[in-house]
Amino acid sequence: MKRGNKMGITPAQQLKLDKLIELAASWGSCAIAYSGGVDSTFLAKAVNEVLKENSMVVIATSSTYPKREYAPAIEWLEKNGIRYESIVSEELDIPEFRNNPPDRCYFCKRELFQKIIEIARKNKIKVIADGANSDDTGDFRPGMSAAKELGVVSPLRDLGFTKQDIRQLSASVYGLASAFKQPMACLASRFPYGSLITAERLSQVEKVEDFLASLGFSTFRARHHGDVLRIELDKKEMRRVLKNGLADKLVEKGQQAGFAYVTLDLQGFRTGSMNEVLIF
Repeated sequence: MKRGNKMGITPAQQLKLDKLIELAASWGSCAIAYSGGVDSTFLAKAVNEVLKENSMVVIATSSTYPKREYAPAIEWLEKNGIRYESIVSEELDIPEFRNNPPDRCYFCKRELFQKIIEIARKNKIKVIADGANSDDTGDFRPGMSAAKELGVVSPLRDLGFTKQDIRQLSASVYGLASAFKQPMACLASRFPYGSLITAERLSQVEKVEDFLASLGFSTFRARHHGDVLRIELDKKEMRRVLKNGLADKLVEKGQQAGFAYVTLDLQGFRTGSMNEVLIF
């Protein structure tokens, strides 16, 4: 399969990619937890080029997975001839998840990985992998505990791939458009810990984020604080809000979604901002 232009790849990045290819070959077969995001798309592409029909991905739909992400993810898999299975993994059915404790992601990932393990067994696949990378170790990620307990491997993390490595290799080696996507996280990450997660509240967040995407914003989060909507944008894009009546449009959309107040976070977008209240 034709690859992209390798210009810009550092020797260290090439070495990591070589090690990933070698590791994938040693597995013989692999099932990947796939979301359509930067990391899992890169991993799916790299592993599929090595293992071909002995690799597959599993994509899970739920109330926390943005609908605007699903169709493009499936389209990419089919275009690239990657074997896949789509399942439902509804986290809202799990009380421990719905109540939104700090370790919420543990319960989500545990259920998801258990379902993927069952699929892998039926398909006689030996290895289950996820797209966690080395940057993820710098944030609070309880889902990693579930992966470890169930024997799910994280090759990108273990081989030292950073998010920047993955973006660069995605673009230059594989020509993946996902290299330029904003960081993804499930919609449940928009709620403060202890705040009940419901389908209605998730829908509120999704409506606002769909609107932000339609306006061409590249990096954003709609954080749900009860009656208050806190919008995070990349600092380079924040000034757009004050032009062409866009602030009024955002307020109107937020209120239509059910929020009484709409605010713009002056710190801008940052991954895991809901973890800032945690004390370790």
